[in-house]
Formats: sequence, structure tokens, C-alpha cells
Amino acid sequence: MLNHYKRILKDTDQRVARSLKTQIRAKGCHRGGFLDSVGLVQPKYAIYQVTTAIAAYCNFDSCYYRNADVYEMIRLGLKYIALNQHEDGLFDLINCNFHSAPDTAFCVKRMLPPLKYLDARQRDDMEESIYINLKEIVRCGMNGLKRGGFHTPNHRWVIASNLMECGRFFDDDDCFKQAQLYLNEGIDCNQDGEYAEKSSGNYNRINNDAMITLGDITGNDEYYSDAIRNLNMMMTYLEPDGSIFTANSTRQDQGALIYPKDYYLQYLSMGYRKNIPEFLDVANYIFQLIEEKGISSPDILIHFMNHPKLKSVEHDGIFRPGSYRNYYRDSGIVRSCRNDNTYTLLLGKSDFFHYSQKTMHLQVKLGGSFCEHRAFIPESMEKMKDGYRLTQTMRGWYYLPFKEKPDTNDWWKMDHTKREKLHGPNLQILCDVLECEHGIDLHIKVSGVEQAPFRLEIEVSGADLLWNDQFALPAENGKSMVLKQGMAIFSNSSESLQIGPGFGEHLYINGLFGSEPRSEQAFTLYFTDYTKLDHVIHLEPGHKVV
Repeated sequence: MLNHYKRILKDTDQRVARSLKTQIRAKGCHRGGFLDSVGLVQPKYAIYQVTTAIAAYCNFDSCYYRNADVYEMIRLGLKYIALNQHEDGLFDLINCNFHSAPDTAFCVKRMLPPLKYLDARQRDDMEESIYINLKEIVRCGMNGLKRGGFHTPNHRWVIASNLMECGRFFDDDDCFKQAQLYLNEGIDCNQDGEYAEKSSGNYNRINNDAMITLGDITGNDEYYSDAIRNLNMMMTYLEPDGSIFTANSTRQDQGALIYPKDYYLQYLSMGYRKNIPEFLDVANYIFQLIEEKGISSPDILIHFMNHPKLKSVEHDGIFRPGSYRNYYRDSGIVRSCRNDNTYTLLLGKSDFFHYSQKTMHLQVKLGGSFCEHRAFIPESMEKMKDGYRLTQTMRGWYYLPFKEKPDTNDWWKMDHTKREKLHGPNLQILCDVLECEHGIDLHIKVSGVEQAPFRLEIEVSGADLLWNDQFALPAENGKSMVLKQGMAIFSNSSESLQIGPGFGEHLYINGLFGSEPRSEQAFTLYFTDYTKLDHVIHLEPGHKVV
């Protein structure tokens, strides 16, 4: 992985160059801090800049090795960080959390690798100064973590793993005891390999980092197993364009375009340490993506310095998705890949079907207005011979008057849980997703109520044109069309996607109040009808372009 190391080194030097320009040198409360992308100055961001700079300063291969300007940047940065660390050892995330143990854990996690590197080597006077100041900040942070709390599931493992690591570094038994309180709750990684937040673009890898650290310190392979299961699952979350499927996340990465660069070190280290060649394939694939997409490499130079054997790992294989169809039952998701295209099915989501080619992406919704329901949200998913059946029963109901006079005539103060309900009618929705020779068939049936207007919404991004033998128009994001009959083709310079046949019995496409708005990031193709309805929509990829 020497070539990977060289690219990481180059990008590290570029990060340090930017940090030198953005550090605040003027006297004042922010002296030594750094301006982030929105102009905020805060210790957590400073810690990330300073630790990157320490790696470059201590690395003989870096153009900033023992550079005087970088040392001054580090010195001022550490002073700023120490001054903005509370007496209880905790840091603030100033746009959200104050006296925050989780954010302090992220900070300590960032500072421990350079601290351990400096601890293990002969230090000159400058390095000794860095070491002493960094060690004191981490020690104070450790004490804060012993007393702090958390907000989200992943916070537990970030805090616990850092307590364990600090406990070993500082020989502090209280750290181990406090960490065990978190670990007693049990790790929330199911048999699929998915964590509670389903955050494929962000927090899954945070959890994996914690699991690997816990495995290292405790010697318990079960923690490694959690990380390895997730990394295996994540191999099926890679889309044809190299990005991660994120629509199933419950966190801020939901629907975001994220490439897997921050998983690189996990695939490399677990692949090397546990002799999993497929993981090394993915590590090579990630660096191929980095080159192809022109994105920066992960900020992990210090880890190569702490584990120099990683530089000498030689592996020529590269990940190729192949064909698979995986139903992750515990996670409520199907991931399938065929002919380099993927589709995804989601339980409990209105965007229940996703289809991805290398340059185009499609998602499907079923919209209607029935009682309080505004969209089809699958309640069950059953595996079939050639695909899956998704179902939902939309249950109708009406309140009945109280049998006895209520205590108040104020509607908002009435206890409506005590009202009886008149149940029915119900609407049954079924969608069979079937793999066929040249693509995918969506068989949609809606029954139980007659003459309710329904619509199929197909949102397509990445296309330039929408056309058939009768028309052609730009497939502009935010625009829409009802396809009344025939097939429609979305295309760009390299791919196409044929969809249809169309049906359009009405123009009620916006839905009632509470309906999901039309996407501004895609072109929406509508199919409309009244219940009862029974239609098959065919999706077929191709390479015919205009």
C-alpha cells in the first residue's frame, strides 16, 4: 500500500498548508484557533487541524518535517485548545452540545494516535513540548469522559472505547470500570451487520472504529466480529458509481452522496490482520475511487506512522461487486446487484424502491390520500422466487361521540384516547418487485376501496433527456410529467433507462395536505389511476442514448 501512503502523505501536506492560512494569529480569545468552512472557531475543529499537523511535523517524508512555522501553529493551537477545555475536562460543540462527553470522546479519539506515537519515540525539545501539552489535554478529557453522558447510540461506543484506551495509556482502573457500564448494555450490531442508527455514510464506520479498539484492548474477538459483519454488509451497500447507499440511514447522512474513503483504514487493517483478502480488495477499490473522483484521501497519516507494516502490505486484487441478492431481515432492507446495477427495497419507508446505474438513480413512491395516510409505507416484505412482495394495509377509522358527557368542551383538552372508534374501510396495497430477463417489473395492486385517486411517482436523477417516439424534453430537476401511455426513456451521454407503460387517468399529483413534496433534486414521472388498480411497470436499463 505504498502508493496509498504516498497519496495520503501528499494530501496531509496540503491540509497543513490550508491550516497555516486559516489559523487565527491575532490576539484575542480565538488566537490559535482555526476558521472552519462557515467561519466558526471552536476547539473540536482545532483539534483536527492540530493533530493532522503533528503527523506531518513528525514524519520525515513530509515537506513539513520539523518545520518551524508548523511547530508554531501546533503550539498556538494546543494553547487555544487547552484554554477552551472546561475545568471538568469536557469540550463544547458550540453549535449544538456544551460540556459534551460525546464530542470530547471524538476529540480524545483524534488526539490519542499522535500522543501514542510521540510516547513511543525519542523526542527532541519541540516534540517534548507538543507531547506534554497534548498529554495533559487528553488526561483532562479522560476525566471528563468518566462523568459525562451521551445522546445517541454510537456515542456509547465512542466513549467506552476511548475510556478503555485512556485507561491503558494512563493506567487508570476507573476508566475501565466506567467503560464497562456502557458495554454492559450490549453492542447494537445485529446479525446482518447493521447498527441501530443504520448510518452507512457516517456512524457505522465510527462504530467500527470503536469495535476494533475494544477488540485490541480487551482481547475479545466478538468486538472484531461486529466490525467485520458490518464491513461485509457495507460491501453490498456500494452503488455502481462507487458511492454508499444512504437512504436507509436514520441520521444526517440520509440520502447524502458519500464515498467510502473513511472506511479505507478499516478494510486495510482488518484485511491485513485477519487475513481477509476481500477487504484488501475494497481498500484498493476505495483508492481507485479517490483517483477517479478527484477526492481527498482519508486523513490517516498518523496511523501509518503507528503501524508502519501497513505501508508494505502488497495486494493487487480490487473489489468488483458481482451479483448478489441479500435480504437483511433484521434491518428491513434488500440489496441486490445484477449486471452492475443495483436495486434496494426498504421496509417502513415511503421511498421503498431504489434503482441505480452508474450515472442515473431512480426511486419509487406510491402516493394517495386515505384517512391519515399519504403514501405507501411497506409493513411487510416477503421473499418470492424471483423477487419480493411488499404490503401495507391502510386502516380507515372514524371517531364516535363520547357515550358520557366529557369534563370539558375544549376539544384540545378532551381525552380522545377514551373515544370509541368506528373502524374501516381499509385499503390494501401490494407491490411485487420481480427480476426479469432484461430488468425489473413492479406489479402494483391497490384494492379495498373504489375510486380513490392514487399515483405512482418515479424520481429520476442523473438523466439529461426524457423521450420516446412522440416527444423529447429536458429531464430537469424539479420538473415533472404524467405519462399517459407508452414507454418513456431517460438518457444521458452513456446510459438509458426505459420505463412504462404509462397510465394517466387524472392530474391529481400533488396530493392532499401532508403529502410529500415533489423532489427538487430529480425529474418526477407520474402514473395516475383510481382504485381498484392493477398495473405492471417495467424498468429496463440500456445504453441507447440521444
